[in-house]
Amino acid sequence: MNRISCKEAIANRLLELAQNDRDIVVVSSDSRGSASLTKFADTLPQQFVEVGIAEQNLVAIAAGLAACGKKVFAVAPASFLSARAIEQIKVDVGYNHTNVKLIGVSGGISYGPLGLTHHSPNDIAAMTSLPGLRVYLPGDPLLSAKLIDRLIKDEEPAYIRVGRSGIDGYYDEETLKKKFMGDWAIIHDSPKGPGAADLLIVSTGEVTGNALAAMKQLNEKGLATALIDMYSLLPFDRDCLIEYARCAKAVLTVEEHSPYGGLNALTAQALSSCPRPIFGLSLPDAPVITGEAPDVYAEYRLDTAGIVETASRMFGIE
Repeated sequence: MNRISCKEAIANRLLELAQNDRDIVVVSSDSRGSASLTKFADTLPQQFVEVGIAEQNLVAIAAGLAACGKKVFAVAPASFLSARAIEQIKVDVGYNHTNVKLIGVSGGISYGPLGLTHHSPNDIAAMTSLPGLRVYLPGDPLLSAKLIDRLIKDEEPAYIRVGRSGIDGYYDEETLKKKFMGDWAIIHDSPKGPGAADLLIVSTGEVTGNALAAMKQLNEKGLATALIDMYSLLPFDRDCLIEYARCAKAVLTVEEHSPYGGLNALTAQALSSCPRPIFGLSLPDAPVITGEAPDVYAEYRLDTAGIVETASRMFGIE
């Protein structure tokens, strides 16, 4: 599989779609380079709007274009989009149900050494709290492109967070066809079969690649492990989660987010009627260490080794 970033996969798909649909417009806040949109801007300059470093204006202009019938994708670093423009997202997009898809690039700790100012460890909590907004964290390039295909068909707003670096994709066309369960979750069963797992891992975003590798190692160690790629946080596939958690002895959530208001919180809320021990791996409730993404993942056990170690300790195995 090609090693590309999720943001690049989205930019490529948007260019393909926009060449056949003049109503598709991309609005950028000085992000054409960081969002892999240079080719889009050069190829379709009449369908690309650059507003500069002004995230509030980005969202307001996007909402205005959508009100005129355009299919708008507003792109900015997730750290700035989800914080600086939250009022415009709440009112101009969510409250008014404008056809704006907000794409937060370089999400989580993607900016690594740039530190707290450029990290977005709170965007899930912020975006899922806004009425009228859907929230997605695809961690695979093909899944990211397929999500764009799906969202282009409706007129409701959404927030999509993707990372920065090229990754080894873990999905292909056939895998996505086989593993979808319900509308918004992707299931990876344990070797024992559907619903037959001692541990259920629930992950979202680009750490899902690490979680899948950990799941494989845990199954090889004899711990029956299943995984749900919960790339959609709103809508949240509660029924799927309950069905799999009901058969598991424990649940482990893995997310590139604060421990508050993210995947772990959503999982605990959903399983209130199906109580299971729930453990969580996340970023800390503090500024993260300075370093490249793999170093940060390792520090907080969000890498494959850390997930395996945590799960092994949960079950008291070597």
